[in-house]
Amino acid sequence: MTPRIITVANQKGGVGKTTSTVNIAAAIARSGKDVLVIDLDPQGNASTALGADHREGTPSIYEVLSGDCSLLDVLQPCPEIPRLWTAPATIDLAGAEIELVAQVAREYRLNRAVEAALAERHFDYVFLDCPPSLGLLTLNGLVAAREVLLPIQCEYYALEGLSQLLRTIDMVRTHLNPSLTVGAILLTMYDGRTRLASQVATEVRTHFGEQVLDTVIPRSVRVSEAPSYNQTVMTYEPASSGAIAYQEAAEQLMALQPAYTQGYPQT
Repeated sequence: MTPRIITVANQKGGVGKTTSTVNIAAAIARSGKDVLVIDLDPQGNASTALGADHREGTPSIYEVLSGDCSLLDVLQPCPEIPRLWTAPATIDLAGAEIELVAQVAREYRLNRAVEAALAERHFDYVFLDCPPSLGLLTLNGLVAAREVLLPIQCEYYALEGLSQLLRTIDMVRTHLNPSLTVGAILLTMYDGRTRLASQVATEVRTHFGEQVLDTVIPRSVRVSEAPSYNQTVMTYEPASSGAIAYQEAAEQLMALQPAYTQGYPQT
């Protein structure tokens, strides 16, 4: 099976991007697939949720981007879920945006690291959790991936800024990574008690059609609590509405047939 390399991106903060990354990755790993999550956000929230050590000085994705380590050198297993691995982010990554500017082929740093790792070790899925910005870290995530998963929250400003992100994806496809596609859109933070949430969901489905996954992710206290215990909701409270929704979303994502069948992004 060709590895599916999926960047989870949205420059708008608070949309459930990291939460969706770790919980979908956990659900897929629990189904028996080998999954890698690469944390590209200096806040390290994905690393926390997956139980990875990301204290300052820990070998991390920063050292990979700077060329001091290979990707395989920094991987940590998820203690709660077999077959799930993390490349953690430390606070050092906050300086990477500035440092990468002067580097040759700066947009391809992560792409080359991922290619080298997959040449030595097989993963069925690689998820790249990007920061809430359109800087060089997110750009590296888009160049390294074949698909983009877009989480969109069911709130008033849901589509604000989305056109800018889609323009960035088009730019990356045109100039850096012709294989990149918007693989799926996931509606998050759905509150069935409000008319607004239903209106936003309808508007997003009208705009994007079949790209939108059928399952919507409800607002859930359990989903929010899980990271404080260094867990995803899949192990923290597997019977909760949030865990069930993420399990269904993961199954739908796995069922999608990506346009590509072999190879990786070429530099």
